[in-house]
Amino acid sequence: MLKKWIILFSAVLLFTAGCAQKEAVKNHKEKQTENIEKQPPDVEHFPYQSPLTGIGLKKEPEGRAIAVMVNNHPSARPQSGLDKADIVYEVLAEGDITRFLAIFQSERPDTIGPVRSARDYYIELAKGYDSFFVAHGWSPEAKQMLKSNYIDNINGIEYDGTLFKRASFRKAPHNSYITYENILKGADKVGAKMTQAPSPLTFLSKEELDSLTGKKAATVGISYSGNSLFHVDYKYDSKLKKYKRYSNGELTADYDSQKPVLLDNILIVETEHRFIDNYGRRAVDLTSGGKGYLLQRGLWNEVEWKNVDGRILPFANGKEVGLVPGKTWINIVPIKPGLQSSVSFKD
Repeated sequence: MLKKWIILFSAVLLFTAGCAQKEAVKNHKEKQTENIEKQPPDVEHFPYQSPLTGIGLKKEPEGRAIAVMVNNHPSARPQSGLDKADIVYEVLAEGDITRFLAIFQSERPDTIGPVRSARDYYIELAKGYDSFFVAHGWSPEAKQMLKSNYIDNINGIEYDGTLFKRASFRKAPHNSYITYENILKGADKVGAKMTQAPSPLTFLSKEELDSLTGKKAATVGISYSGNSLFHVDYKYDSKLKKYKRYSNGELTADYDSQKPVLLDNILIVETEHRFIDNYGRRAVDLTSGGKGYLLQRGLWNEVEWKNVDGRILPFANGKEVGLVPGKTWINIVPIKPGLQSSVSFKD
């Protein structure tokens, strides 16, 4: 009898150990999968890629790009949604104040803003990605373009208090916000089609990433004018292999999540600016091309910028330069004498 109990007890132990081993293997595999999912997708192991970031995708990308005018006045900082933008253009408006054109496609932030008014050159930049354009207000030139349906758009002038909401913690004109959901509702109101993804940018392969060369650029400073409130610094984080952005020494981070803007490509382009009225509005040359600087992985190289179908892109030796998969910020800096703009590099 005792022998039977010993045999039975041994069988139970073996069965329990086997189950535990299977559970451990299962947990290990799940943990491996979880870790893999947390890592940035490698485009070379995925059948598709995000058109504006080059990040690998399991499914074919869809969804129209959305371009939003975002306020950069000190009273509007920190902004909401910038950390999720695929591409951001930073360009001067009036009074030596820069504004952002934030282009979203791969990510959908809950809230974007504060939203600011449009200028004609921002509209042209948004058009390059066939974006649905979102702004609150307009210059005379921009109003004419938007009212003539030059680009699909909604504007806070017409939807203030409905699609656009005023935040109580800031004062106008620095308190207009819009949700991604309301942008889609607005697109539906004006009959804009929102399913077609933009044509893709050019990205570097893994081999090309591993062989990147250039001069060291641990810190890069950009002065748009003599106004230090709009001085920009980019600082390279070697652990993250990304740049962090600072305005007047303050880290650019999301208002709600406090997550910093992390950038993989920074393109600085020089172009002529000129005043067109007594109010200080500008004309910005986006077509002639010229000198530029491209920052990637802690390195910088001088490039030539060209406008290709409305997109500002880097070139070297006559060929388009590929981007590091990830997010891109494009600073358009004036070269007209007397504007006190400058670009500086520190290794």
